[in-house]
Amino acid sequence: MEIGIDSFAAFLPETENRAFVPASERMEALLSEVETADRVGLDAFGVGEHHRAEFLDAAPAVILAAAAARTKTIRLNSAVTVLSAADPVRVFQDFATIDLISKGRVEIVAGRGSFGEAYPLFGFAREDYDALFAEKLGLLMKLREETHVTWSGKFRPALTGQGVYPRPVQAKLPIWLGVGGTPNSFVRAGVLGLPLMIAIIGGSFDRFRPLVDMYYEAGRRAGHGPDLLKIAIHAMGFVGETDEIARDAFYSGWARVMTEIGRERGFPPASRAQFNELCGPHGAFLVGSPQTVRDKMIAANHVMGGISRITFQMSTAMLETEQMQRSITLLGTEVAPEVRAALG
Repeated sequence: MEIGIDSFAAFLPETENRAFVPASERMEALLSEVETADRVGLDAFGVGEHHRAEFLDAAPAVILAAAAARTKTIRLNSAVTVLSAADPVRVFQDFATIDLISKGRVEIVAGRGSFGEAYPLFGFAREDYDALFAEKLGLLMKLREETHVTWSGKFRPALTGQGVYPRPVQAKLPIWLGVGGTPNSFVRAGVLGLPLMIAIIGGSFDRFRPLVDMYYEAGRRAGHGPDLLKIAIHAMGFVGETDEIARDAFYSGWARVMTEIGRERGFPPASRAQFNELCGPHGAFLVGSPQTVRDKMIAANHVMGGISRITFQMSTAMLETEQMQRSITLLGTEVAPEVRAALG
């Protein structure tokens, strides 16, 4: 199992007991976090894409390029690229360029995004949400196979054999399909033979198992072998010296973000009882001591029938960089080696 971090570059706000952190300092802290993850032997670091005031990841390819120049072995990926609101040609060029900078360490996780701000911002209609994604994913997959592409669609001007450059170091730039809980998305990934990145931000791992089974069945029916069909999990996670330290550190920032987002969507405020349940034995949060987190990762691997990668979404907690650095270090030095040993 590969183990990594995902960040939304959460922007630390001013509160009653914490001073405002300038955006430039937060960005420098994020790049330092990627360096730490690389140094302690983690496998992957992903940067999301949002177009909101509380996150600094509106241009993830730029951040990943900077991270590529400061790291040596860690794989770098989007988490996710909001492909529906992007030009696949530019996405391919950006990530092919990062692949050159990193000498073959970049991956694209393509998705539709969990927020809708990108659509009006870039001139797209929300009602075309899925049609945009299906068309643009098809073009992106074609671009990684062919240098000179002939293609036509509804939402983008046709390509008539133009060359798309640069070409990446990797012969086939990795593309994952990022999904939430929509069954059709799992089936689509299976039919296309794409690896699957599942965002599990609540509930339990076992409720996703039927969807994972649908993915594998769709892939088998489409003729794809097990080398192409694999799943990764993106989950809320944070490692502390004890369960109590980890939960206390993570809760307040998580509750603030989730309450604000929930207010927009008509959900009740986040509560400590809800959070504790999600951190418990049956919840999907990987928040706790190294032993607690290790045991939950191994259990999740069993429940899901095998996981290729688990990535920890830590930045939602909006913690100071020292706490983030400590958690990343514990994950790389105390959790990851034992999980890898236990899973062979």
